[in-house]
Amino acid sequence: MSGRRWRDFDVWLLLATVCVVMLGVALIYSATYTSQSDLPLQERSYFRQAMFGLSGLMFVLLLAALDYHWLGHIQWIVYAAVLGMLALVMVLGKSGFGAQSWLSAGRGVQPSELAKVLLIVVLAKFLADHEEHLANPVWLLTSLAIMALPVYLIYKQPDFGTALVVVAIWLGLIFTAGTRPTHLIIMAAGLAVATPLMWLSLKGYMRERVLVFLNPASDFSGISYNTRQALISIGSGGWFGKGLLHGTQSQLYFLRVRHTDYVFSVLCEELGFVGALALLGLLVFILWRILRAARLARDPFGRLIACGVAVMIFFQSAVNIAVNVGLMPVTGLTLPLVSYGGSSLWATLVGIGLVESVVIHHRRLDFSD
Repeated sequence: MSGRRWRDFDVWLLLATVCVVMLGVALIYSATYTSQSDLPLQERSYFRQAMFGLSGLMFVLLLAALDYHWLGHIQWIVYAAVLGMLALVMVLGKSGFGAQSWLSAGRGVQPSELAKVLLIVVLAKFLADHEEHLANPVWLLTSLAIMALPVYLIYKQPDFGTALVVVAIWLGLIFTAGTRPTHLIIMAAGLAVATPLMWLSLKGYMRERVLVFLNPASDFSGISYNTRQALISIGSGGWFGKGLLHGTQSQLYFLRVRHTDYVFSVLCEELGFVGALALLGLLVFILWRILRAARLARDPFGRLIACGVAVMIFFQSAVNIAVNVGLMPVTGLTLPLVSYGGSSLWATLVGIGLVESVVIHHRRLDFSD
């Protein structure tokens, strides 16, 4: 690709992303050091996360070099691949953490993570092609159908958290594309009417999480244990924390799944309020650079891709942190770029790579000179 293109590469976005990934590796190292010190290096979580991060950064560079318009030409092939992956999980998937979401036992690939970022491309292209016709509810309902089928397959795993992320991405994209407020109000009313049916469709443990969140006194099975320990971790960190490897809640195993869902609590306990503020500042900076890419995009397709990635990162971050501080029921969503999980990290970095592609290709090259 022309060197003139690479001059527009958003180095600041890449540097901020690398900083967050490195912070995540450090927190995973601290949270798992005592429990994994006897494992070979290649089996330790922090080492694997670092390897996922390095390979994911290669994805960023490769996708940045790829003109995102090419993905628009194979929109329906991408959609078919998403459905194929999710259907394959339903047949051959392995169970882990209460969900049949992996394509191999142990540390396998989680297709639902990749599906959510690929669906950004599919939905962005569809809405961009019909942006001028969204006043007609037929096109809006068609985009809903495009989103609903993979969401159903993800929900059936069951992976309620990732299904919520895809719905949030769709809502963000239709809002950005210019859907009429009247249509949004009608959809909100329909959602309210369908709420009882949605409640009945939830798995028993999902309903129990919501009920315990609304009434903590009803927790007789220990569902809120992690949330209580997370709050203790966050509150005990003070301004500057206890230092890496010195968090009592994480090092003494009071806080479970501390390197995945509750890594933010480890951050608050060991690096304190200042450390948490630094992470939040980096995430806000990343979102700002992504929204800058949306503003620079020369077409609706690029603008919607960038907005979709921003919604994905913002929604996951907000929900994960809200769960850690006890403001939401447990959802199982990871903290983007920070929590342990190769598929989740790759998916977010693929999204960053797509944003870089939008930035690099936002100019029309003039060869006259």
